[in-house]
Amino acid sequence: MLSRKLKALLLAPVLVLLMAAGPVLVDPAPMVVPQGLSDEAVEKAIRTGVAQRGWVVSRQQPGDMEATLHLRSHVARIGIKYDAMLIQIRYLDSQNLDYEVKKGVPHIHRNYLKWINNIVQDINVQLQAATVDLERS
Repeated sequence: MLSRKLKALLLAPVLVLLMAAGPVLVDPAPMVVPQGLSDEAVEKAIRTGVAQRGWVVSRQQPGDMEATLHLRSHVARIGIKYDAMLIQIRYLDSQNLDYEVKKGVPHIHRNYLKWINNIVQDINVQLQAATVDLERS
């Protein structure tokens, strides 16, 4: 029977390898835009939502924009496609966020996923505020 110390020594490299890969990179589900909002209202909600977390819109065309976050030595860039029905955020690239593809599956630093969840929540709050404004007018 193997002693505890020997088991720990044998398992240590496996644990290090498992911890080395960050969480799986999954783009968030599309956000449903409340009925009645114009493309301009959706664009404003997106711009405000990302700006609240320090993201900067770096490129924009109707229905499509890119936003970039510079945080300490980290850089993340996302694409955002939108219309009056849906908003879809997708990963474009990053620096110093441990992005790697292992066995065909992309992985990234856990903070990136938190940052994306935060802006999804902030955009949804802005969409709800725009809906309230629309109902008042």
